[in-house]
Parts: sequence; C-alpha cells; structure tokens
Amino acid sequence: MEKIVGVIARGLRAPIIKEGDNIRDIVIETVLKASQAEGFKIQDRDIIGITESVVARAQGNYADINAIAEDVRNKFGGGTIGVIFPILSRNRFAICLKGIARGADKIVLMLNYPSDEVGNHLIDIDLLDEKGINPYTDVLTEEQFRNCFGYHKHTFTGVDYIEYYKSIVNEAGIPCEIIFSNNPKTILRYTENVLACDIHTRNRTKRILKENGAKKVFGLDDILTSPVNGSGYNEKYGLLGSNKASETVVKLFPRNCQELVESIQKELKEKTGKTVEVMVYGDGAFKDPVGKIWELADPVVSPGYTKGLEGTPHEVKLKYLADNEFSGLKGDELKKAITDYIRNKHSKPADDMVSQGTTPRRLTDLIGSLCDLTSGSGDKGTPIIYIQNYFNSYAE
Repeated sequence: MEKIVGVIARGLRAPIIKEGDNIRDIVIETVLKASQAEGFKIQDRDIIGITESVVARAQGNYADINAIAEDVRNKFGGGTIGVIFPILSRNRFAICLKGIARGADKIVLMLNYPSDEVGNHLIDIDLLDEKGINPYTDVLTEEQFRNCFGYHKHTFTGVDYIEYYKSIVNEAGIPCEIIFSNNPKTILRYTENVLACDIHTRNRTKRILKENGAKKVFGLDDILTSPVNGSGYNEKYGLLGSNKASETVVKLFPRNCQELVESIQKELKEKTGKTVEVMVYGDGAFKDPVGKIWELADPVVSPGYTKGLEGTPHEVKLKYLADNEFSGLKGDELKKAITDYIRNKHSKPADDMVSQGTTPRRLTDLIGSLCDLTSGSGDKGTPIIYIQNYFNSYAE
C-alpha cells in the first residue's frame, strides 16, 4: 500500500528525572515502552531527541551564585567590570548577574538597543527614527535613554529589564552604571576589564576588545569551565546555555553529550537490530513573529549527535517541479515524473534552481527545532522526542 503519512514526531513521556538518574537507561526504556504501547516499529534512521535540560539534571550539573562570584573574582581580581551585551532574560541571565555582581566592586552594564542579540526589545525600533537616534553610533546614558524613550516593559514578561538588572547589582551591595551602545569599544571608556555576555557574536566581541586595549577580557563561556568548590561546570561553554534552577542556582549546559548519544545508539542497536540516530537538543532556531524573539539562546542547538545527523539536506522543491519542469503533466504521469526526478536528484548540480528555497540548514538545527517545538518548555512532560520518516522523500 502507498504510504500516506510522512514525518511523525512523538513526544514521549518519561519519569521526572533527578540528579543521579541514569539518563541513558531511562531514554532506552522509554523508547522501547512507547514502541510497544503505541504499536510503532523502531526503524533504521529513526531519530531520538533528548532535551538538554534532563541530561544536565541527571548529571547534577548545577552551580550557585557563590561559585560564579568566586570564578569572576579570580579571573578579574575585583574592581570595575564592564558587563556587556547580555540578553534580557530572567531565566537565562538574571541569576548569572547575581553571581557576577558578587565578584565585582562595580558593574558598568552595557546593553544593546533597541533589542538584545536574540530579539528581546527594550524599545520599538520605530522610536529610534522618531527621536533621531542612530543605534550604530549613538551612546546613551541611562538618563538620556529614559529622557528619550521613557519606561517600557517587555512584551511577554512585563519586566522593565533596565530597572530589573540594576536592582540585581545593587542588591549585591555595589554600584551599577548603565549605558546603551552597540559598539564593544564603548565599554573601554569606562573600564579595561570586560565580561562579554553575548552568545553567537561573542568571539567577535572579544576580538575587538582585545585589539583595542582591553586588559582582561572573558566571556560567559569562560566562567565555570571547571568546578569551583565542587560546583558543576561546562568545559566548552561555561555559563552559556545555563538556565535558572532556583533564585540562587543555575543549571548549566550538559557535558559529555557525544558519549551519551553514541551509547544510546549502540544499546538500541543491540536490543532492536536497528540503527537509530540520537541527539541532545536545546533551543530550536526559530523566530517568534509577535515578540520578534529568536529562540536560540543556547550556544548551539545540539551539543551532541550521532554521525548520521551530520550535514545538510539535499532536497528539491516539489511545487517548483509541478509548476515548471512538469507543468504539462497531471495525475499519475506527474507523480511518476517527480518521483523519478527525486530518485535521480543527487546527479543534479547543488545550486540547481529546483533546490532553491529548501532551507539548506544543518540537519541538527532543523531537527532540533522540530524537537523543541514538539516538547515545549512547559508541563507536557515529554523530554524525549521520537521522530520517524524524516529522511524519507516523496519517492519512497
């Protein structure tokens, strides 16, 4: 019988995972139970996605603000620290800022405007035009910013992040000066010691600072790269990818993900005879059209994945074929022509017009987005995603 159903993404309910749990065994057991309960067969090239949150939780990869503070003070030696380009997030950055403030004697907080790196807006961009402000050249003090734009709360959270972040620093008992600029070099007017808090642009930011005379430059990815008094850590990403666990504790991005996904793949091969692909996923890479927020606040979509998920898709656009190459065909003739074209697509040039617009993103970014949207971040209780038929085309 002809296949009617294409890609299937199932959110699998797992036990509530706590520190010390064997995440490998839980994933394998959950997948096998789901297969039996739902009546689907495990197939070669099925995909298992595991949210980074439960991996880190099982690893016990946590750190409190005192560990952050000690690492910051050890690296900078106290004094005035420029904290630049943080994202506006209670979940992602506020707790980190509590620790950073405890490791400094003064914070000069430099914020991007009109929005942060991932699209959280301090103000509407149209207000810049109205006030004649150029965000690429103009540097504003807090007073100047308020005089121009007043007080604005975030669309979703209802938080005034300028006021909120300043209060966090002040609660640590140190002064906080806030400025607004999109040029990393601006902070060097205030201090030569800088903590770059941007995510995807961090390497450029650190390079510019070092080239222009900064004495000490670190990024969030340099903080907690090793344990501090027994804390959690991430040797590659440090505080990047961390989330609020409590008012004084962050859960860090998970470690040893490659080892985990490969061991799950191997164990399932032994149990089922099938080779499934496995990935750990964090934030998907997509944009909210209302809040204008890019969801990718993690340093990468996937910190670990099996080899079968390397690379990008090589696909063709069916509607282009139907409207152009085979516009004179209908019904079974059209179906056969498109099926034959797909089966021979690897002989076509990579930049062929037929493939344009088919999103040549990395497989892990595409599949990670699918996983993130399927699992959500609320109370669905499905931290494991099981995907079938992802690599199947219309011709199969």
